[in-house]
Amino acid sequence: MSKLISRKKKIFPPLRAFDRYLRSFNRTYRMPLTYHDLLNYDHALALYDASGEDLLWSTLTYARGSEEEVHRALLEMYAFLRGGGDLSMTRFLQVDRVDLCMYGNTKPFRIRISNRLNDNFEYFYIKQADASRIFGLELEHILSPNRIIFFTDQETLLEEHIYGIPGDLFRDRYLGQFDFNSVRFAKEFVKFNERCFLRLLGDMHASNFVVDVTMDFESNFYRIRSIDFDQQSYEGTLNVYRPQFFKENYPFVKMVMEKLPEETVYQYQVEERTLIQKRMHSAKRRLDALLHAVEDQPLSEPQNIKSLALSLCEHYDQRNFLNCHSMGALVRCSLEQIKVILDEKN
Repeated sequence: MSKLISRKKKIFPPLRAFDRYLRSFNRTYRMPLTYHDLLNYDHALALYDASGEDLLWSTLTYARGSEEEVHRALLEMYAFLRGGGDLSMTRFLQVDRVDLCMYGNTKPFRIRISNRLNDNFEYFYIKQADASRIFGLELEHILSPNRIIFFTDQETLLEEHIYGIPGDLFRDRYLGQFDFNSVRFAKEFVKFNERCFLRLLGDMHASNFVVDVTMDFESNFYRIRSIDFDQQSYEGTLNVYRPQFFKENYPFVKMVMEKLPEETVYQYQVEERTLIQKRMHSAKRRLDALLHAVEDQPLSEPQNIKSLALSLCEHYDQRNFLNCHSMGALVRCSLEQIKVILDEKN
């Protein structure tokens, strides 16, 4: 499946209509620093984990004359992200590290902020403002059980860190632990798979999501959260939007097949469709405005749109997908299928 993902994905900046939507729903902020400002670093040192494995991130250093200015701007951005712009909250904070991911399309910056009083630290990210990713973040905020804080300013995207155990780490270390509830996790994977497919979020292999584990009074509760939205409505291959088809996720798929009978899988799919429909209803004005804003917003290549439209037409046996000439229109049609499916089953 990985061969079907575009590793050299084109960046599409938000057009006027999309930018107007972002301003209307308080997703913009005049930042003191841009993504490209952070590229003016002096040196980059490879970052390794405790076992000496290359993490594919590099820690950056800036010229002595500019580093203080860069750090001051980053603290201001953190204050806006977490405290609405109250700079007094940064009194005991400092920028520990500025890391750059050298792997992948968007080359994001990861900023580590620490508290001098207790050494507690937190991350946030500065990325290129790609319309596809921003669309994915906003859909996640509206249609998933999760809420996400992010802001844009022309070419720059400011994004909070999403907490959880990386999916590949969870797969390799935590499956089969004494307190692991395989049935509950299998249920969550089915629901996650359904969420991704219905809103056309692609490339959800184990490295692109985290697992949030919550202690319950009887057993653990699991929630899978997407952390990478670069492939929101971009690829033209249908199975890219189904986490079940990635080889990295096979242990999770195997668990579903072993623990859940077909009737139970169907039950959880219906549950997730119903929940998404309720979220669509409660956020109708915002969702309609978003889908209208991206109707003519380039999010992908024309050949991908045409290929995905044909695949969705065949999957649902609905010719209205063939009338869609943008990825935004395909997402709208896909979401409209939720009501059609639920009505047919009632």
